[in-house]
Amino acid sequence: MPTRKLKPDTPGRRYMSVSTFEEITKSTPERKLTTALRKTGGRNNHGRITSRRRGGGHKRRYRIIDFKRNKFDFSGIIESIEYDPNRSPRIALVNYDDGEKRYIIAPDGIKVGDKIISSMENQIPFKTGNAMPLGKIPEGLLVHNIEFKPGKGAQMARSAGSYARIMASETGMVTLKLPSGELRMIPENCLATIGTVGNKSHENISIGKAGRARWMGRRPKVRGVAMNPVDHPHGGGEGKTSGGRHPVSPWGTPAKGYRTRKKNKASNKYIIKRRK
Repeated sequence: MPTRKLKPDTPGRRYMSVSTFEEITKSTPERKLTTALRKTGGRNNHGRITSRRRGGGHKRRYRIIDFKRNKFDFSGIIESIEYDPNRSPRIALVNYDDGEKRYIIAPDGIKVGDKIISSMENQIPFKTGNAMPLGKIPEGLLVHNIEFKPGKGAQMARSAGSYARIMASETGMVTLKLPSGELRMIPENCLATIGTVGNKSHENISIGKAGRARWMGRRPKVRGVAMNPVDHPHGGGEGKTSGGRHPVSPWGTPAKGYRTRKKNKASNKYIIKRRK
């Protein structure tokens, strides 16, 4: 899944890079596994902007992804690898033995025709794409699509190229090391998928021009120092100023080095070592 640079025949294309999409095997999604995705433009039910810099963008349909992997002990064959406009990795269409089809996040190295399976009780091979409880996976293996609560569905390590390494298993908890350096414990009966998430080259893509951001529904960002005092704490001043204070958000929250994580969060007690 490499990227390619475009010829600099216009200023916008000089630094632009795109994915080659060579792993994609099907151009249209499975219609029954999609649903309408309505745009809000960042507005709430009163029509007021509650999320800035959103609007426009290409029309999309949402692909329903099986994050729970609860089709236990049914073998499935990878039917196609597809593009998903709603997320950074590719998705894989799985056709199970009983005829049901589901989308999963495509792990790195998976190909059309490969077989995958998920199981809670039975011992299955430690093969890329197979899903099983964390307590049954050997130490040192890389996993993705990890649950925080049993049966809730994967919430961690779902973006392109992401993974976690299993470090230890004891007293009903499994210790994971995340790429950030954070060490945290997860219940051993939470499901995880063997391997890493595919499309690792996603981070190397350069947008290249403002128009491409607009295609993704991202509107322009206005600097606080370019605003008036009524609009931003950095606004106003004679001539060009740099704000005259430590950088803050429009609502006064410090922008650099200020910790916003709540101390009473229930998951904090499972963090052994904080990220770097």
